[in-house]
Amino acid sequence: MVLATKSGYDLTDMSRFGRAFDSRPEHIRAVVEASLRHLGTDHIDVLYQHRVDPDVPIEGVAGTVGELVAEGKVRFFGLSEAGPDAIRRAHAVHPVSVLQTEYSLFERSVEAEVLPTVRELGIGFVACSPLGRGFLTGTATPAADCPPNDLRAHDARWQPGNYETNQALVRDLGAIAEWKGCTVAQVALGWLLAQGRDIVPIPGTRSAQRVAENVAAAHLTFTPEGLDLIGSLLPNGAVGDRYPAPMMPAW
Repeated sequence: MVLATKSGYDLTDMSRFGRAFDSRPEHIRAVVEASLRHLGTDHIDVLYQHRVDPDVPIEGVAGTVGELVAEGKVRFFGLSEAGPDAIRRAHAVHPVSVLQTEYSLFERSVEAEVLPTVRELGIGFVACSPLGRGFLTGTATPAADCPPNDLRAHDARWQPGNYETNQALVRDLGAIAEWKGCTVAQVALGWLLAQGRDIVPIPGTRSAQRVAENVAAAHLTFTPEGLDLIGSLLPNGAVGDRYPAPMMPAW
């Protein structure tokens, strides 16, 4: 088991969630101490900076995590939603082990610059939302049908117009899944796993059955032609931004 957690948000005002950051050294240390206490452990395997803090130099963040590594409280330093420049600057101070960012057939923006950067530096890639927040399961419903506290209710990809376009883009995955004798989600995960051994998808679920289903995707095999076909169904990912404008990371 790998125990990972994050620091970097200012949660004192939840109305600003996702837009308020705090990666000051003292805050990182306070979060780590609280995590160790709440999790009942003496170390964290991976400590991510949740988002790049525009008010704190990334070099200072890397230095603070490096000190925590030296103290034995953290094993590895991770970044989340960081762009190439921030990754390089942090890595020059303390090795970045992994970058976590959304990547799937539904969201492919990392392929242009971010993924080549981490591969050049030997940094692993943790793909969050690898099932497109559920759209790549083939069971998505429009934003209007999502509860107000569901992120997808406010996700541009679920809004009228975009939703129908994205549903059409995903529809052909169902034919491939039927041909392979698996689920649409397994096709999506299988494609992502085939992009490289340095990529680790982290699909979320509340169901043990879905966990087993997701794990089984690792045993799917595709020919190069098959992978190209799957990738061609959503060559630019989905239509619509993955976050509201104030929450979009600046690369």
